[in-house]
Amino acid sequence: MLTRREFLFTTASAVALGALAPVDELAAQTVDSMRIFVPAAPGGGWDQTGRTMEAVLKQTGMVKNFQIENVGGAGGTVGLPRFVAMRGRENTLMVGGMVMVGAILANKSPVNLTQVTPIARLTGEFEAIVVPAASPHKTMKDLAAALKKDAGAVSWAGGSAGGTDHILVGMIAEAVGADPRKTSYVAYAGGGEAIAAIIGNQVTAGVSGYGEFAEQVKAGKMRVLAISSDKRIPGIDAPTLKEEGIDVELFNWRGVFAPPGISNAHRDQLVQLITKMYNSAEWQAELKKRDWTGILMTGDQYANYIKSETTRIEAILKRLGLA
Repeated sequence: MLTRREFLFTTASAVALGALAPVDELAAQTVDSMRIFVPAAPGGGWDQTGRTMEAVLKQTGMVKNFQIENVGGAGGTVGLPRFVAMRGRENTLMVGGMVMVGAILANKSPVNLTQVTPIARLTGEFEAIVVPAASPHKTMKDLAAALKKDAGAVSWAGGSAGGTDHILVGMIAEAVGADPRKTSYVAYAGGGEAIAAIIGNQVTAGVSGYGEFAEQVKAGKMRVLAISSDKRIPGIDAPTLKEEGIDVELFNWRGVFAPPGISNAHRDQLVQLITKMYNSAEWQAELKKRDWTGILMTGDQYANYIKSETTRIEAILKRLGLA
């Protein structure tokens, strides 16, 4: 799985190019209206990304009016056909990412990301493993021991089947000597539902990007047992999985896509608009606030990256029995 170090190394040049990219006259103009399509229920990482984009683009005056539509289910594969049907529609973006790549494979979806127009990869985020505040599992080693003893007895709340959260659970099980095919993974269409299940003690543990759990952790309703980054993160009182003796590291990524059938000129306009947003002080402040790592990659380079991700994730899912 791609590590944070590899992530930052392989994208440094793309970020630098994005920072220096000229903004043409079309991209410099204010867009009257934009639609953001979120193929997930409200409350999750894609929804947070879409609504953060809305806030920043409004604050900077780049876009005047927004419409956000949520269509949740199956890691984005329920909403994806609806987005593909928006063929040729301008000033429309869909939020997606690594979760969708895995879900398309796991659900054997007839619609995939080759049928949309890649615009920009925006953020990377490590995952957090949390438990309810009253959980008897005080450390990740405790949870790992329970998982090794009986993989099916440890239930996990996370995003859709085959997505990043599910992949991480399988990797953890494999690393501690449990059968990943026997793990009890409960997939939720949105982050809000998963959070409710965790704080309601309906599951043993939860997995997602730390940003989705941050408020509940600060409120004392959850405890973070470990994070999937390569090193400890300032401000988060939790060890890495590797510190807990589990040789697993994972970074998630999120980006945006346009519908199929748009002109090359409009694609370039959207790329430049999102690049300008990414480079704004307002967006950089949101990255810091939400513990997101900026990993800008655009256009054809992003399209090629998605192809390589699909190949890589398919191999992992097959090895873990998830596809």
